[in-house]
Amino acid sequence: MCSSFLFIGILVCVFSISQTLNTCDLPARGSPYFPKNFSFGVATSAYQVEGGWNSDGKGPSIWDDFTHNYPHMIKNGATGDVSADSYHRFDMDLAALKELNVSHYRFSISWPRIFPNGDISSRNQMGIDYYNDVIDKLLANGIEPMVTMFHYDLPSEIQKIGGFANPLLIPKFVMYATELFEDFGDRVKIWMTFNEPLVFCKASYAEARYPPLVDVPGVADYLCVDHTIKAHAAAYKVYKSRFYEKQRGKIGMALDSYFFLPKLNETEASHRALQFNIGFLAHPIFHGGYPEIMVKDIETNSLNEGRIASRLPRLEGYWKEIVKGSADFFALNHYTSRLIKRSVDPTFMNPSFERDTDVDETVDPTWLNGGAPWLYCVPEGLEGMLKFIREEYNNIEVIITENGWGDSGELEDDNRIQYLKSYLQAVLNAIHDGSHITGYTYWSLVDNFEWANGYTARFGLYAVDMNSPKRERTPKKSAGYYNQVIKSNKIVNEVDMYRLMKNQFVTKR
Repeated sequence: MCSSFLFIGILVCVFSISQTLNTCDLPARGSPYFPKNFSFGVATSAYQVEGGWNSDGKGPSIWDDFTHNYPHMIKNGATGDVSADSYHRFDMDLAALKELNVSHYRFSISWPRIFPNGDISSRNQMGIDYYNDVIDKLLANGIEPMVTMFHYDLPSEIQKIGGFANPLLIPKFVMYATELFEDFGDRVKIWMTFNEPLVFCKASYAEARYPPLVDVPGVADYLCVDHTIKAHAAAYKVYKSRFYEKQRGKIGMALDSYFFLPKLNETEASHRALQFNIGFLAHPIFHGGYPEIMVKDIETNSLNEGRIASRLPRLEGYWKEIVKGSADFFALNHYTSRLIKRSVDPTFMNPSFERDTDVDETVDPTWLNGGAPWLYCVPEGLEGMLKFIREEYNNIEVIITENGWGDSGELEDDNRIQYLKSYLQAVLNAIHDGSHITGYTYWSLVDNFEWANGYTARFGLYAVDMNSPKRERTPKKSAGYYNQVIKSNKIVNEVDMYRLMKNQFVTKR
């Protein structure tokens, strides 16, 4: 392997992807070029990269409390107290963004940095100033800010009254979103209200893996989803009625899901799993109401359990009306896939989301596995997901807001390059098939705190020296690859890399 990298936009070495990675390849269809104005970007989130957990008036979040009070639940007892220290070192991130030549940068705003106690009564101007500085610097360098309002880090004070299980979350979030529109909406034109609601609702309220460590499956997680989608719709309504005329931005919600490849031709099981996962929040937004199969089966299961009503809250009347149509684009987070079939002898906890879904998930042993145990390279899954969205949601505009590969932190990250190349090919294939995809966002810009995995799974295009007070960033080989894709606006293969190679640099910041 070569030991140098590209920088200042120049590739450093020929990419010699080994033959052992061919299980991750995806056949190309049509031109290798992306549409003329296709937007390439990278993503991070506040708790995962900012650090500065108690700096300049920021209040505690549930992840601050969790990592401090339950260190045994995080790999190596890690916290996000400092992480990549982007709060104090954003200029280092900006330099990386400029070197990559990205069109957009997706980042999240920390709710407790804006409202330390979650409420407007605690408005923190220093937090607002920080994000104003980030946004202004991005725009000054031709990079579009793409902002997520909530990425898991709920203010601790809101959790004290029940968090997402309490309907008071809805007006609290609308108050926060209104502040963001007022402070940043003149410059931010792409918003996401929530990141991956199904992930944090299940992990936090059904599985007790994430804060607030609630273990009420099939009930509390459904309340969490219901309150989240209502908060999203209420914030969307405020934006359209009060801010859209002057600001002209657009709003979505970042939804995630595996794709479910049918095992033994079980296409019905695949469709069922998609409706229970991506459809749980997408169906209400784009069609109105939860998917019919969910409503019917959860009600049946609930009655069979001796309940007088369904565990799935009703979405009707006023809420059904404002939820329907409350997104201007489909923000998709997608990493990997599973093989799926209907359960023959269900052993799932009852009640639970898994019992209601009633399918079995497996993986193909030939799939390339990443640095996180759940992550496999299955690019045909992304192509399948984009086809599902095209057909199920009237070919709505799609921005891929997260897609990435984790490993142990290798700088010579050939597997990440192969993953990136094959998943970009899946995007391009879907575009050729008619999908309206306008952007792709790699997760993540820099190595960061990966929730319960701490710092053991590294997803960054840039390595971060977490042992150094200066948190130096070093570009990985994949950074050079992605830079060349962006510069050429096409899928880049090894022959292209050889032709594009000019000089060699080793860069550390």
